[in-house]
Amino acid sequence: MAVEIKTKKWGNSIGIIIPNETIEKLNIKPNENVIVEIHKKGNVLKELWGAFKFKKDPHKLIKEVRKEFEGKWLR
Repeated sequence: MAVEIKTKKWGNSIGIIIPNETIEKLNIKPNENVIVEIHKKGNVLKELWGAFKFKKDPHKLIKEVRKEFEGKWLR
């Protein structure tokens, strides 16, 4: 089960708080041992860039979209 959690400063350490929904779903009790797999969240846009294949050149697509925006919303 993957859950996005923000880290928090606790003294000289960094800690996490497990959301209540996760605690209830997994029936976690105080003083139980759990295994936490940690991955730093990356930039989603960088991960997606280049993942899709287009029939047209992406730069041409951007120009077409800009022309359409200029005609409708930008003056």
